[in-house]
Amino acid sequence: MTRLYLPMPGNETIARALALSAGAELGAIETRRFPDGEAYVRLLSAVEGREVEIVCTLARPDEQFLSLIFAAETAREMGAARVNLIAPYLAYMRQDKRFKDGEAISSMHFARLLSRSFDGLITIDPHLHRRRDLGEIFTIATRVEHAAPLLADWIKDNVSDPLVVGPDAESEQWVAAVAGRAGAPHIVSNKTRRGDRDVSIDLPDLSALRARRAVLVDDIVSSGRTMIETARKLSAAGMAKPVCVAVHALFADQSYAELLSLCERVVSTDTVPHASNAISVAALLAPA
Repeated sequence: MTRLYLPMPGNETIARALALSAGAELGAIETRRFPDGEAYVRLLSAVEGREVEIVCTLARPDEQFLSLIFAAETAREMGAARVNLIAPYLAYMRQDKRFKDGEAISSMHFARLLSRSFDGLITIDPHLHRRRDLGEIFTIATRVEHAAPLLADWIKDNVSDPLVVGPDAESEQWVAAVAGRAGAPHIVSNKTRRGDRDVSIDLPDLSALRARRAVLVDDIVSSGRTMIETARKLSAAGMAKPVCVAVHALFADQSYAELLSLCERVVSTDTVPHASNAISVAALLAPA
């Protein structure tokens, strides 16, 4: 069975790298909006009898979800043998519990919607808290890859005398793995979150570590408040401007510009297209 990679708009670069890695064809999808705002989708490549890999990072999913589903369903109608989703960033995994009466458990609903249109899913570091794996909410085959080794290797190659700084106690194991591979010591902050854009940060004693370059690491940077407040605390402690390294660069509002003003450099993987992209994840998403 031959494989065809179909990128949704904005995903052409990573889809091209995957197709090249797999020795497969890179196809194309035409999308636009009708005057009334409805989505138009057309597959420009033959899919009959083929394994179709639709590539679509799901940052800001509401803007593209219907077009993605239309593409998947059309591929199936046109005779595709399998239709898989490669989503370097997978949205709607955060809300996995009903904290207040009437709240939507959006992770479950989103998983059900995707499971109806796809045969398989590949993603990187989904934002799981109370779930052990995606199989708890998806009814299709799922494969999760982890970017921690890529972050560690980038730190090792680009930062002298690093000190890896994690966002909170929950990240301890992940941060320790990144630091261990990078050959660096690590600490984690004590974070108190009071709202989506309101966090406070406390750091342990840094007196013996001031000569090192702090490297703030996190899986997802959304509001950016955790990294921003940590950078400020480090500055107040007399340390040099830190380097920030993240897996998923969402950067809502003006958070990227604010973080840049506080840091020596801000770096991310290319799971979400962004100016900070410097680490390729294509090798992680290549066919198993």
